[in-house]
Amino acid sequence: MKRLGTPRLHLRVTDSTSERAKALAAQAPHGLLVTAAEQTAGHGRQGRAWTAPAGEGLLMSLVLRDWPELLPLAAAVAVAEAVGPEARIKWPNDILVAERKVAGILVEARSHEGWAVLGIGVNVAVREFPAELRDIAGSLGGTPADVEAFLARLLGNLEAGLAAPLEHTITAWRRRDALQGRSISWNAGEGVAAGVDDEGRLLVALSDGTTTALNAGEVHLGTIES
Repeated sequence: MKRLGTPRLHLRVTDSTSERAKALAAQAPHGLLVTAAEQTAGHGRQGRAWTAPAGEGLLMSLVLRDWPELLPLAAAVAVAEAVGPEARIKWPNDILVAERKVAGILVEARSHEGWAVLGIGVNVAVREFPAELRDIAGSLGGTPADVEAFLARLLGNLEAGLAAPLEHTITAWRRRDALQGRSISWNAGEGVAAGVDDEGRLLVALSDGTTTALNAGEVHLGTIES
């Protein structure tokens, strides 16, 4: 199977690397990489916008023909490992450093068509954030010249991570769990995060002594308290 990142389409500006990758996915080979210096309509989970000043962030999407069962978690581990030992993962796949989001991941799959698009945005060298993001967004503190080096490191991590056994992915994810033992809320209740199960679902200890398991599609995490 071809390595991730080849062929590569790099754009000076695009609406969204994932939208471009999805448009190509029907005929694209496994591992096709779309990158951009700037995107005008990037988006993450739940339709949130993802923006970065031109040249200061890694904006990428991969077309996958074969992918693991827990692709969002495997991708999160790969990104966190590329960021460094200080990176933590806020379930299911936001990457935090010092409580600030430095990277986001979005998986869009059409299994019946045989493809998935893995979109990743990383604030490698972002210096300024919009006012509404200044309290929650963070940067790796690099320079624009560091973006390509980070991409190369990440692609290597993804090669290994997407081929790793499920048990390895879950164990690696748990070591970086940002929510373990913390109070959380979602659209149907609140409780204390208690890790993830072997299917990648978030476990939450409830006030009545029971535990529930949440799927990514049904959860909107509220304010996290220490």
